[in-house]
Amino acid sequence: MNWKPELDDLARREAFAREMGGVDKVKRQRDQGRLTVRERIDRLVDANSFHEVGAISGTAEYGASGELVNLTPANCVFGRGKIDGRTVVVVGDDFTVRGGSADASISAKPLMAEEMAHDFRLPIIRVIEGSGGGGSVKTIETKGAANLPGGIGGTRAYLYTTANMARVPVVGLGLGSVAGLGAARLAASHYSVMTKSSAMFVAGPPVVKRLGQDLTKQELGGAEIQTRAGGVDHAVDTEEEAFVCARRFLSYLPSSVYELPPTIPCEDDPQRAEESLMKAVPRNRRQVYKMRPIIDAVVDKGSFFEMGANFGRPIIAGFARLEGRAVLLLASDPFHYGGSWTADACQKVVRYVDLAETFHLPVVYLMDCPGFMIGLDAEKAATIRHGVRAMAAVNQTTVPWCTIIVRNSFGVAGVVHQPADRFSMRYAWPSAYWGSLPLEGGIEAAYRADIDAADDPKAKLQEIEDRLNKLRSPFRSAERFWVEEIIDPRKTRSLLCEFARLAEPIRTPGPATNFTIRP
Repeated sequence: MNWKPELDDLARREAFAREMGGVDKVKRQRDQGRLTVRERIDRLVDANSFHEVGAISGTAEYGASGELVNLTPANCVFGRGKIDGRTVVVVGDDFTVRGGSADASISAKPLMAEEMAHDFRLPIIRVIEGSGGGGSVKTIETKGAANLPGGIGGTRAYLYTTANMARVPVVGLGLGSVAGLGAARLAASHYSVMTKSSAMFVAGPPVVKRLGQDLTKQELGGAEIQTRAGGVDHAVDTEEEAFVCARRFLSYLPSSVYELPPTIPCEDDPQRAEESLMKAVPRNRRQVYKMRPIIDAVVDKGSFFEMGANFGRPIIAGFARLEGRAVLLLASDPFHYGGSWTADACQKVVRYVDLAETFHLPVVYLMDCPGFMIGLDAEKAATIRHGVRAMAAVNQTTVPWCTIIVRNSFGVAGVVHQPADRFSMRYAWPSAYWGSLPLEGGIEAAYRADIDAADDPKAKLQEIEDRLNKLRSPFRSAERFWVEEIIDPRKTRSLLCEFARLAEPIRTPGPATNFTIRP
């Protein structure tokens, strides 16, 4: 006497679950160039590491004598797996079962995935394809009543969707059509990736058409739309690339806010000096230059992992390593509005500064900021309000901070290059140039009477500009100790590596309590 009959029954039910929505639906998924949810999970996590929870849950059909005839699994697959040897939670939508809709789901499954990540302090990866939420319009008829969003018993999942962002790394992968709650789950992440054939929207084309906007999925919420709007951080060509991005993102972060980011062995000499930095910034202040080669020259080789590249483009943001230690790196991009902070650049600063604070990452800022963006469009975008919010986010941080002033630092946005109320490291290159306002335009305002009274206003303007430029030398500021150090650009890497070493022991694991976590 043993339990083999029951184990055989379990194996049969598990086999039904692996069939997902059936042969035809699985074939359709693959024919459209998309993997199934189980294939996605297998390729995302370390080989043979996935432990599924609730595989045989779903809707069963029984014969007249009570024997199991068929089992349609719930369209949520979740469990624990490992990425680079570290345990993570993975929860995925099965589009082969009712298109990933909540009509065919069991709400307790995605909720339990979020609870597992929260309570066991594990990163969570959401593999999203479908709508989620309270179901389709048809649900009104099948349930006999209309669902109240956030009604009784319906808020706990929404709580964890955002609460986990203050506790563990959250990654969202949009691998198909993502709508409604699915879109919210994708956006409520520290890092989101979509394939270029995917689309994300609050409501899809049929609903939007009722507003008079007849759009395709790509026109409404394709990768170009979402990455430029900041709804999604990154777009890739294939699902395999999305998995690589997710794995690399997590490699820079601790498993939860109760730990510190991992340090890895480094073979790149911390004293390495790049001669290219001597010519990186042109003497002509009107001439732009590329910031990304500067980043690559000062961080560990190959370690820069950029995020949100298509949004808030005056700011470059990403992870990097310095002698193996992870940091959050911000840098100005003079190719976009000269590096001026636009409204969306300010939002980007807020987001990534929050990310650094949440997971105890020191911040490195390579600065070339001529101020907030000005003009009518900037005023219509309430740039100064977003700028003040960015200032608040920077000032609320507690993580170590190091700024390299590469070129410009002007105006209120120039102030926001380090926290205001504590010691932070700061170095300036000889190319640095700063003040309350740039001379261009400012001279005309401040010296209007002198210029108007001159016999040759143009020559007078040039005379004043030459005089002020001599006073604007960074060495004049250093004489008064208004800036701490002016350095040889070739020493930048060694000083940043020293900063990362000094910062390592003063970071404190634990949840941040002095600011708001913002998706």
